[in-house]
Amino acid sequence: MKAMILAAGKGERLRPLTLHTPKPLVQAAGVPLIEYHVRALAAAGFRELVINHAWLGRQIEDYLGDGARFGLSILYSAEGEPLETGGGIFQALPLLGDQPFLLVNGDIFTDYPFAELRRPLAGLGHLVLVDNPGHHEVGDFCLHEGLVRDGQTGQASLTYSGIAVLSPALFAGCQAGAFKLAPLLRQAMASGQVSGERFAGCWVDVGTHERLAEVERLLAARR
Repeated sequence: MKAMILAAGKGERLRPLTLHTPKPLVQAAGVPLIEYHVRALAAAGFRELVINHAWLGRQIEDYLGDGARFGLSILYSAEGEPLETGGGIFQALPLLGDQPFLLVNGDIFTDYPFAELRRPLAGLGHLVLVDNPGHHEVGDFCLHEGLVRDGQTGQASLTYSGIAVLSPALFAGCQAGAFKLAPLLRQAMASGQVSGERFAGCWVDVGTHERLAEVERLLAARR
């Protein structure tokens, strides 16, 4: 199974750090955020990785190179203009092949065991969900008997972690250009084609200076 890291975000809320550094290369405890994913994926047995990028993306290529020093082969999908999540994945599909692939957002910090996802996929997608963080209390989706459904008012909800396994078939009929992933997922959910799980381990959406500081504290506690 191949893996893809989404690394095209501009990181507006992390300015001024992201004025001259792409968000995935912002450091926590002296290590770029994306490197934690790269090393974790390699340790989980992944050997082929695709990374998309846009804002200052050449810096990501220069830092990670071809992946050999991590025990990986890394290919890059450069976006001249940001294509959003769905469009970015769609552009990278020729690099990912015709089999399900692991997807992880480059701007999260987690200890999720990626090896758990190296298993056959039933349906069009499998999402890892987490308890709703303080900055997203409304949540995204509901989990019922192993299937993910769109969030409904009055029902207990969870937040999409930015970790998933997706089938390329999810993108059937899509056209090149910028588009979001969520509508595709919701369409597949409506036909019972998206499974899911709740993860209760370490997970931080590193979207602000405060949450970056939280990651620094977590790493300091591990030393």
